[in-house]
Amino acid sequence: MNNQPTPNQRHYWRKSLSITAVLMAVWFMVTFGVAFFARDLNFSFFGWPFSFWVGAQGAMVVYALIVGVYAYLMNRLDEAHSLNED
Repeated sequence: MNNQPTPNQRHYWRKSLSITAVLMAVWFMVTFGVAFFARDLNFSFFGWPFSFWVGAQGAMVVYALIVGVYAYLMNRLDEAHSLNED
């Protein structure tokens, strides 16, 4: 019995890892980058300091967008490799 992955499976796995890596990099920049550079982000945004706004509201919006983008891209990848659940 041959348990070696096919080229199609390897391509799917590489694309899946690259999508995850890019979105994790975005998560890292939002989570740690804004906190690290908060003093440099010292300008007013809708009457509040921008660093406060990003930390309190913007990060959650970006996290929700990351989940949505991941679901969309993985559904497209599944369809491209005939792995969709339909």
